[in-house]
Amino acid sequence: MRKFETVTGEQVTVPDPDCLVHLQFRRFAGCPVCNLHLQSVLRRHDEIVQAGVREVVFFHSPADELRKHVADLPFAVIADPDKRVYAEYGVDSAPRALLDPRVWGTILRAVCTGLLRRDPVPSRQPVGGRLGLPADFLIAPDGRVVASKHGVHAYDQWPVDEIVAHADEFRAAGGSNQERTDESRSRG
Repeated sequence: MRKFETVTGEQVTVPDPDCLVHLQFRRFAGCPVCNLHLQSVLRRHDEIVQAGVREVVFFHSPADELRKHVADLPFAVIADPDKRVYAEYGVDSAPRALLDPRVWGTILRAVCTGLLRRDPVPSRQPVGGRLGLPADFLIAPDGRVVASKHGVHAYDQWPVDEIVAHADEFRAAGGSNQERTDESRSRG
């Protein structure tokens, strides 16, 4: 069991003895692509909570830089500028984060959405760089990783439907299913 301090100074325990924890690893403070995804999570946050899941989001930016970008989020946001927790979970950076053609349309949509919403502009040189890849982990109350995904480009993460589906699978298996990666799920 580990305790993390959120950017608002609260303590978060992972695993949570009362529910599943969805650990999200995002990129840098103000990342338009990350903001686009987090807005989808925000819109359906009540549904995620109803599924018995607590959201915990990591960014590889300092807490003081993150605060202005995540002030309105109802879930835990944790700064990991040294990428220590990223390394523990095998979360990488790679040029394909932005070079994969599948992300280009999303980048354009994310930047335009951010401009329309008047989101704070990210740093020109974000801590940890711009090439971070997303990752998702569903952590059971006993600490086991019961599902995971390492993204192959900047917008390759679980949508809300998939988060809820993983939680439903966990409950349907009596809360004791083995770890499943998205890759193992597609193989059977």
